[in-house]
Amino acid sequence: MRPIAVLDAPSNLGLRPPAPGLVPGCYKLAGALRDQRLLSRLAARDAGVVVPPRYDVRDWRPGDGVLNAAALARYTRQLAERVDAVVDSGDFLVLLGGDCSILFGPALALHWRGRYGIAYLDGSIDFRHVGNSDRVGASAGEGTAIVTGRGQPDIADIDGLGPYCREEDLVILGVRDYDSELAEVRGLGIAVHTTPEILAEGPAAVGSRVARRLAAHDGYFVHLDVDVLDPEVMPAADAPDPGGLDHPQLTELLRPLVTDPACVGLQVTVYDPDLDPDGRHAAALADTVVAVLRG
Repeated sequence: MRPIAVLDAPSNLGLRPPAPGLVPGCYKLAGALRDQRLLSRLAARDAGVVVPPRYDVRDWRPGDGVLNAAALARYTRQLAERVDAVVDSGDFLVLLGGDCSILFGPALALHWRGRYGIAYLDGSIDFRHVGNSDRVGASAGEGTAIVTGRGQPDIADIDGLGPYCREEDLVILGVRDYDSELAEVRGLGIAVHTTPEILAEGPAAVGSRVARRLAAHDGYFVHLDVDVLDPEVMPAADAPDPGGLDHPQLTELLRPLVTDPACVGLQVTVYDPDLDPDGRHAAALADTVVAVLRG
């Protein structure tokens, strides 16, 4: 395995408030995993933190577009520059979120470098856009739509560079087979592997097949939303849905993806320490990341 660099992206800009007056707690993810000695267990260098702008939705109303849009656009640029520097160093990037909107930074950075793919491990397809929903606002639920060019231009088309990822270079894994956006995404030719399909073929076999597909490009990046796990083993997520993977199955799926030389990094998102008061789920998540990257 290449040297590993851990970079924190503790942004919650892409989520709606969990309740009036509250902010989403996933910005604490990086700190919680660091408390599990993640860096020393990975023998990783500390690449620091990209501090996000303030989360502020006081003046936002439905119909106003993406929450925290101006802040999110600035943060995407800042994060892209830091991601580009890590990739340029040759280190394998472990990016600790944060919510799923941190993906826009790596997606933009890798688009600067060439044609890269994205393996998107998530319990939801996250393809909400103005063409299929009147609830556009929380960009964490619009991630695959935005990176493929659907969304507000100030986020989805920074410097006129959208889409950051071609539809044929995106592979979505671990979504539930009842996802409302499944038919639309498959109709566009985007590859999707639902949880039942992954379990039927075998997680390791699916991971290896996806790695071979994406390695045909200049490289690829892996997005992990912890709600790809079943709520029985990971309830501390923003929107857990039943029917997910367990930790051993996730490890089998991820290992061939992140160990392929074409993979430049892995990001971890949406674990919420506020929903895990004794830290047991942080410990299990850290164990899985270490098992995937160090065996």
